[in-house]
Amino acid sequence: MRSDESFAGQTAGIARRNLTARLASAAIESAELDARLLIGAVLGLDLTGMITDANRLLRSDELTRLENFARRRLAGEPVARILGNKEFWGLPLKLFSETLVPRPDTETVVELALQMLRAGPVVNRLYRIADLGTGSGAILLALLHELPDARGCGTDISAAALHVARANAVGLGLADRATFIACNYAAALNGPFDLIVSNPPYIRSADIAGLAAEVRDHDPHLALDGGADGLDGYRALIPQASRLLGPRGALIVEAGLGQSGQIEGLMTAAGLAPESAPKADLAGVPRAVAGRKRPL
Repeated sequence: MRSDESFAGQTAGIARRNLTARLASAAIESAELDARLLIGAVLGLDLTGMITDANRLLRSDELTRLENFARRRLAGEPVARILGNKEFWGLPLKLFSETLVPRPDTETVVELALQMLRAGPVVNRLYRIADLGTGSGAILLALLHELPDARGCGTDISAAALHVARANAVGLGLADRATFIACNYAAALNGPFDLIVSNPPYIRSADIAGLAAEVRDHDPHLALDGGADGLDGYRALIPQASRLLGPRGALIVEAGLGQSGQIEGLMTAAGLAPESAPKADLAGVPRAVAGRKRPL
């Protein structure tokens, strides 16, 4: 099937196979999954429903929507951007152009944060959490979902991102325990916090042009660009976080490839003690870096 051929007159099953072929011919590695997600969104069906309804013809409105989705995906737009939502930590999140698409690598931050909280001196308490540069709210909301007695705040310099984060908190039933504040990292916050988390921009400015098109052309550059060495965000937030953490409080940040050692150095200089080796993601990259507030 040609990349520009219409889905007119096709059944749902044939359209799915043809969309898969289109995407595969464009060297999209996730062609089969992407086709299933896009067809499913157009038809309002899960995988079982698509199998059951495989022989029904697409309606004209479905045809128009699917062809629009296909064009956008073939142009390199990520499926999550096309659909306007992405699952993170098993939770459905809405997206906006000014928020990053939450990625599985970032779940490593959630894993380490939970590990460090539960290893702390007190358990089963009303943890106070801050997420600096919250974007869609992914990290904060995942933690609040896991910690039913915790409360948290997310900060961002983007008003649009905060609007999305609030909407996600409402959608997940967490709005009564989450607040959102417009500021640069922790500039407007008062402590103490038991836990501070962040996924700051960490791509070197000169490397952005070489990123995959799905990231370079669709993720907000403000959320990617970490300055000349990729560490500008850490230099700003780590001293702020250190001042706001309570005794034995922990800071966990996401790190880029090869950055964990430098980030640990910034934490040590700010009075935070590395408690364990950085936690690696599924690819083996040291992805979550943590420091704990030294006792006075």
